[in-house]
Amino acid sequence: MDEAPRAPRPLQRGRDRSVGEPPCYAALDLGTNNCRLLIATPSAHGFRVVEAYSRIVRLGEGLSQSGRLSDAAMERALAALKVSGEKVRRRKVVRFRAIATQACRMAENGQAFVNRVANETGVKLQVISPQEEARLSVAGCLNLLDVRHDAALVVDVGGGSTELSWVELKGVTAGQMPPVRAWLSVPIGVVTLAERFPEGEVATEGWFRRMVDHVKAEISAFRRADPLKPVFDADRAHLIGTSGAITSLAGMHLRLPRYDRNRVDGIWMTRGQCDDAAAGLLALSAAERAAQPCIGPDRADLVLAGAAILQAVQEQWPCNRVRVADRGLREGILLSLMSERGRPRRRKRRRSRSGVKKAA
Repeated sequence: MDEAPRAPRPLQRGRDRSVGEPPCYAALDLGTNNCRLLIATPSAHGFRVVEAYSRIVRLGEGLSQSGRLSDAAMERALAALKVSGEKVRRRKVVRFRAIATQACRMAENGQAFVNRVANETGVKLQVISPQEEARLSVAGCLNLLDVRHDAALVVDVGGGSTELSWVELKGVTAGQMPPVRAWLSVPIGVVTLAERFPEGEVATEGWFRRMVDHVKAEISAFRRADPLKPVFDADRAHLIGTSGAITSLAGMHLRLPRYDRNRVDGIWMTRGQCDDAAAGLLALSAAERAAQPCIGPDRADLVLAGAAILQAVQEQWPCNRVRVADRGLREGILLSLMSERGRPRRRKRRRSRSGVKKAA
């Protein structure tokens, strides 16, 4: 009689590391479109990447219509999470945090999927709030903030939502976490926007404009960041854009023969260059976009939705300078985990029979 398959052991702290071997930390971000894993060791200037893994899983495909994660989408995500879990085990990671965002937040079966992931892969996903998602995005982009400006707007374009964080840079030193003066989570991402506005046979300017206006209406209704408007109007602020769609625009702008993170991450683009890259994409057919080395078939139907979100933000919060970030949530998680190393852990307390808590 065949034995029943064993469940994967839960991911724990790494053991049996060689003496003097630097500890590995891992961060996983399961979004509406992508599953991304980053494993790194601490360094003097942040961390050194040991291994990176990314798969487009489209977990939120069809979610905006059905309200549920589809079976096919969950299977794609589970396959990527199994690979991620094995990589974490093999590297003997000492601390690991895995997060899930908009798709799991809004799906009726989101928690059931999280439970299934833990049972089948050993990866314990934490569904984070939009506010924490925005904070982690800012933390992941700290080294790209230009503190010579008075403020910045960090825009994290996801598959199911877009997080905007207005940060004040006056008196902030390079690498320091700036105060977040306002933040907004818009329940629109590249997947949900593309599904709401199907492209049709040909991408037209009118279709693209409808996407821009739809996103712009959501952003314009938010007023808590208005005290920073004069800073933006005086051109004393800049924008940081982090997403696959924005990095694809940057790759198009640079005319790269293949995507190169080292050339894209941290580059500055003007507002005009962003518009030109979007216009160039709009002039291409879906097949021609898929053939672009910095886009590919997996992003061909989503990249224009990302360009529309970026344009909507730029029209509502004009900035002459945009910094492109090929980084975000995973980097923010890693820096948070590494900053906690060496801190004494809080001792768990148990209750006695009388109900009084005692140190364990």
